[in-house]
Amino acid sequence: MSGAAVANWLWAETPAARVARLPLIPVALAYSATMRLRAAAYGRGWRATAPLPLPSVSVGNLAVGGAGKTPLAAWIAARYAARGLTPGILLRGYGGDESLVLARLVPEAVVAADPDRVRGAAHAHNAGAQVLVLDDAFQHLAVARDLNIVVVSAESIDASPWTLPAGPWRESRQALRRADWLIVTRKRASKEVAAECAERLTADRRLPSSVAHLALTGFEGLHSGDEQPLSALAGSRVVAAAGIADPVSFAAQLEALDARVQLMPYQDHHAYAPADIDGLLRAGTRADYVVITEKDAVKLRGRWPRDASEPLVARVQVSWDRDGALLERALDAASAREPLPRSPE
Repeated sequence: MSGAAVANWLWAETPAARVARLPLIPVALAYSATMRLRAAAYGRGWRATAPLPLPSVSVGNLAVGGAGKTPLAAWIAARYAARGLTPGILLRGYGGDESLVLARLVPEAVVAADPDRVRGAAHAHNAGAQVLVLDDAFQHLAVARDLNIVVVSAESIDASPWTLPAGPWRESRQALRRADWLIVTRKRASKEVAAECAERLTADRRLPSSVAHLALTGFEGLHSGDEQPLSALAGSRVVAAAGIADPVSFAAQLEALDARVQLMPYQDHHAYAPADIDGLLRAGTRADYVVITEKDAVKLRGRWPRDASEPLVARVQVSWDRDGALLERALDAASAREPLPRSPE
């Protein structure tokens, strides 16, 4: 069982998991207290927050991975590019795959992978960026931002309520007070569940929110780029390889296309050793398709044998179930460093 599968089991709200994580609760309490003290130190000015040279939008998670912050960061950067602004996307550089994904999804952007966000911002500025998108920066409190977006997945809302390591949460829900905007994403959850999640998280605070659907829109060949519709998987045997934080949701999306799915989950940011590729090739001989995510594709291009059937890369599109237009107004305001719009009462 992969580490991701163990964590998902441990953080589930089942009787066995509740008992198994009891020894971790003191650690979670200490971790949560540390994060609150850290946030308070920045909030009260005891630790310095550095300004950035350009208008900036931060996109980050409240939980560990799986919420869709990278597709959202790409959507935001692409929206700025469509309006004639050159976006700079700042990443901490961990794993390496996300910078490759973002460069592929938003070729107009300047992508700067640097754990020092100030240095990364200077690089992007010098390279011609006009607005900054900070990927995975909700907990990165050492730099200022004009719009602070926190992302929560509807699929994670009923997981263990504890912070790490007894639950998936990087911070408690008190951290939502720092946010300017909440985006609830859904993959396999319904519109109704996602909307309820947004209401639960904003019920006791004036926090504007939007709901996004991260939907599969089609597939393309890893090497050829040949496009395949969603209907191509109907009735097919599919090996789903996913080195992402939430492989279960990816498999569920494929199953919803009437595919018979064998999930091969890996750790988030998995590097794919030669033995992993050999295992996928063997599994692929017993299936009609091997389907992978874009995050996995950037690591398998050039390494997948040309004489083997090429995997299909799943394409994901961000569509808005609720208040997408209001978020767009907030993005425009942030790029002009104007006051942010608020949800109507």
